[in-house]
Amino acid sequence: MVFDSEGRLVARYHKYNLFATEVQFDFPKDSEFVTFDTPFGKFAVFTCFDIFSHNPAVMVVDEFQVDSVLYPTAWYNTLPLLSAVPFHSAWARAMGVNLLAANTHNTSMHMTGSGIYTPEAVKVYHYDMETESGQLLLSELKSRPRGEPTYPAAIDWSAYARGVKPSTAEQSDFRGMIYFDEFIFTELKRNAGNYTVCQKDLCCHLTYKMSEKRTDEVYALGVFDGLHTVEGQYYLQICTLLKCQTTDLRTCGEPVGSAFTKFEEFSLSGTFGTSYVFPQMVLSGSQLAPEGHYEVLGDGRLKSRGGVPLPILVMALYGRVFEKDPLRLGQGPGKSP
Repeated sequence: MVFDSEGRLVARYHKYNLFATEVQFDFPKDSEFVTFDTPFGKFAVFTCFDIFSHNPAVMVVDEFQVDSVLYPTAWYNTLPLLSAVPFHSAWARAMGVNLLAANTHNTSMHMTGSGIYTPEAVKVYHYDMETESGQLLLSELKSRPRGEPTYPAAIDWSAYARGVKPSTAEQSDFRGMIYFDEFIFTELKRNAGNYTVCQKDLCCHLTYKMSEKRTDEVYALGVFDGLHTVEGQYYLQICTLLKCQTTDLRTCGEPVGSAFTKFEEFSLSGTFGTSYVFPQMVLSGSQLAPEGHYEVLGDGRLKSRGGVPLPILVMALYGRVFEKDPLRLGQGPGKSP
């Protein structure tokens, strides 16, 4: 519920996309697009698992042209690709709106990570798995980001990747799991080089240079193009570079918290079939990479900048293909269960 400065109720929203375990709750027959105007821009509100679906999350941005989203959540951090702060900040960047995300803080359930995110930068965030204390986050935002001269231009997420010729260097691909999805991986065997991995229609390209190739850490490039079917059904296209949990390749995709290998250069891209791609960059200690040390180019590359070596845990281009989501009975396209 949203109240104005006089205490009047101005908006209320009923969650539409329930997480798989929330069978005890009812949900509205149709998705609600709840927006409200303020002296400092147009706002929308939706909740938690709604952010994965087209309705209402994409609709309020694309069709209702909101400036900011209020987003309460109880987000269970699922490493390596679904931690609250990286995913929510990536969503704000890709969708071009301010996102004010307030997460439940319950470390026993791995729920932590709140933040204020804009299309250009992460303004402030709080991630704490050590204590149960909360934190009030404050930041000054541009109330109507679309009207700013610095507003990011639209990205063609497959522009660069479509023109890349796969490397002819030998590589040994293998399969591994991330959150019940079967990825195709290839190990980064050298301290520099380029690799390509493909699954179905998605090919992921990586060019990189490490400061040194450590013997006690293993990295892999992974790809997934398919329907996720556990705890919800939604279609994904993902390119990711990640550190494996151990030097055993069977642990690639398992949660890991620290990294000592530093990457001096990197460029990650993919032949995505969607315009909804969320770019993530997470460093050792589950910290976000500073904004000035990487960039997202208009041709779809997630690329290093500034020349500062980074201890990367995971970088990802996390794509959602809404038109391939299963349909709800009686509903139109783009509405996942």
